[in-house]
Amino acid sequence: MNLSLEWLAEYLDLTGVSAIDLAEQMSRTGIEIETIHNYGENLDQLKVGYVLDCQPHPDSDHLKITQVDVGQSSPLQIVCGAPNIGQGQKVIVAVPGAKLPGGIKIQSTELRGVASQGMICSLQELGFADSVVPKKYAQGIYLLPEEAEVGQDIVELFALDDPILELDLTPNRADALSMHGLIYEVAAILKQDVNLSAIQQGLPEIEETPLQDTVIKLADSKLAPIFSLRHISGVTVKESPLKIQIRLMKMGIRPLNNIVDLTNYVMLLLGQPLHAYDYEKLPGKDITVRLAKPDEQLKTLDGEDRQLTDQDIVISSNNQAIGLAGVMGGFDTEVTESTREILLESAMFMATIIRRTANKYHLRSQASLRNEKGLDPARVLAASQLAGQLIGQYAEADSVQAISHLEHIDQTEHQVTIPYQDIIRKIGIDLSREALKEIFDRLHFEVSYGEADFTVRIPSRRGDLHIDADIFEEIARIYGYDRIPSRLPASKGQPGALTANQKFNRRSQDILEGLGLNQVISYILTSEDKAKLFQPVAQPLVHLALPMSSDRTTLRQSMFPALLEVTQYNLARQAKDIAIYEMGRVFIHQGRHQQPLEQERLAIMVSGQEQAKTWYGSENTYDFYALKGMVETYFAQFNLLNRIEFVPSDQIPVMHPGQTASIVLDGQVIGFMGRVHPNICDQYDLAKATYFMEVDLEAIQKTERTIKKTPALAKYPASTRDIAMVLPQSIEHGRIVKLLESHGGSYLKEVELFDQYIGEQIDADKQSLAYHLTFQNPEATIRDEEINGAMDKIYQALATIDGLEIR
Repeated sequence: MNLSLEWLAEYLDLTGVSAIDLAEQMSRTGIEIETIHNYGENLDQLKVGYVLDCQPHPDSDHLKITQVDVGQSSPLQIVCGAPNIGQGQKVIVAVPGAKLPGGIKIQSTELRGVASQGMICSLQELGFADSVVPKKYAQGIYLLPEEAEVGQDIVELFALDDPILELDLTPNRADALSMHGLIYEVAAILKQDVNLSAIQQGLPEIEETPLQDTVIKLADSKLAPIFSLRHISGVTVKESPLKIQIRLMKMGIRPLNNIVDLTNYVMLLLGQPLHAYDYEKLPGKDITVRLAKPDEQLKTLDGEDRQLTDQDIVISSNNQAIGLAGVMGGFDTEVTESTREILLESAMFMATIIRRTANKYHLRSQASLRNEKGLDPARVLAASQLAGQLIGQYAEADSVQAISHLEHIDQTEHQVTIPYQDIIRKIGIDLSREALKEIFDRLHFEVSYGEADFTVRIPSRRGDLHIDADIFEEIARIYGYDRIPSRLPASKGQPGALTANQKFNRRSQDILEGLGLNQVISYILTSEDKAKLFQPVAQPLVHLALPMSSDRTTLRQSMFPALLEVTQYNLARQAKDIAIYEMGRVFIHQGRHQQPLEQERLAIMVSGQEQAKTWYGSENTYDFYALKGMVETYFAQFNLLNRIEFVPSDQIPVMHPGQTASIVLDGQVIGFMGRVHPNICDQYDLAKATYFMEVDLEAIQKTERTIKKTPALAKYPASTRDIAMVLPQSIEHGRIVKLLESHGGSYLKEVELFDQYIGEQIDADKQSLAYHLTFQNPEATIRDEEINGAMDKIYQALATIDGLEIR
């Protein structure tokens, strides 16, 4: 939104107010000013000229030699190349010595042998952008109206010595998208009264009568809480008055014709979008506001054919769409030079639908911008009346009275009651009753003052104010943010310390990095295809509503996709040996319109060589047992190793079914580890021997852990026994160790597997395992009888296992 100080001066006294000072004050009170632009500051010696004669240049097929009266003693001879130059026109002339934007100075010169005393200018040469120049003059010079006085200064005629403030509005300040709202804003800053009588000064009164020939139908009142139509007949479509055109261009809008320009002018003035239909081009005499039908088509004013959906609001006549409500009108009912009757629409539509429609079709018009941010219901009918008066005056309309108005909205002003003591509690300033009254008087808010509190009636123009916090903000910004004293909040001092979660995470990082792993931090977002690789629960994925790219559309349900991507990235860049870990969050779907469940996870991925070949050692590649050793070391550091079990699993699709185990803590599955499935390795160009582990960190944190105590050094010697057995290969080593420990008695201190044999000496489906068993009594020298008794119990337990033979 642009703010023209020349336009603003019609309603407020800006004597002695500089644009820079006003911009600074507005920025300090909540509306930031991006830039200040003044078209007139770079212009000098521009005059209104009258073309007395226009002849072809003898040495050019497009240049013309003109004689132009600029109010001086004699005409100026000017060579001009504009295609629309002609005798009898009034034009913009830069006389010798004139200045144009960009430091250009105009001097007398010679063009192809003919003297030229100045230049006939286009609007672009005055500094206006191509996008705001009327299409009629886009490729040529601008033709001035007949009433322009020859020799008059163009800067004065166009009111170009006008600082334009470009506002950077926050989404909540919809009121500042109009001169009406900005008048109140600037009046509050300058401590002035608001008198809007100048808006209708000199315009004819309207005595409205009911619209008889056209019927309004609302499919749902929520689509258009306020909707009005005004029938205007006998209009003459032509160029707008110069003042209207120049103001529109300075505000960034291209003039088209007097009907469209006046609707845009009223929109800028009051903030209410309007649209004019050619009444005679309507398919019928009924106007319906409804949702579009699936696959319904509409050709909009920009000439594009739009395929609509049932999520768009349309204006229809005789069941045919004639406009995309709140966004853009239809091409077939456009106002043209032949139009004699118009139907003027002023309405308030459902803002959320307008926003979606404008985004979907990339139609961010001035109308949609205001509709989607919310309109002032009190301005809907007022805008229709003002536009009718202006069209009646400048389009020479015969009748503007006939109107039909439907309203399904409560316009009762919202009230907020606030205790006086909350001002100092919430803002930090102690205001007297008189100072508070002055602030609300400047804002032009009606306030009732009680003994302990005050009640603010929020005007309809400020649709962004709803609760007491909004009122506090208004008080603070008008009082002055820079005047509010800076104070530190009162709080009890306490020493800084890490939380239990922070301590746990830092301890985990120390352990993992001590194992030679490198920490990575990856995106929590991944692609849908990668997210589907691993779904630990049979639930749908969590998708983003508006993803930035196709590679980041879905929240991960496992750490696997992230570490897979990191590993793939590094391998593609010749980093062959990978040993990484990450502690991060995964997101589990909890149902539609519910926040996903967030869980903290730890994941490890290793691939390639664990140890390179050296003169003192051979090459060693990561395998299942290398990863298992890391996992056991991690749990041992938290004194949980004896409560962990590794149970074979073939239920995880991305993992090798014969080399994967679930990690079980106190009978609860908290994760898994193993080799990545060869098919996944082939698909993502990973090394064949790639291993992955993932556990639930929250489950580990919540587990009660005993404090690990270092026992005193044993005073008495230990004794060992060896036991060997042949058993089926399907029986896990862990099961045997658990059995030995549970039946070996209290003096059994250690079980160590020292040999495994699979070969020709035993059956093909068998294996031979041999263990060292260490016994020790801390109180006395252990006796053979005690060891033999423990061994007998072990033999008896082993005998219960089918297919097991003691060797």
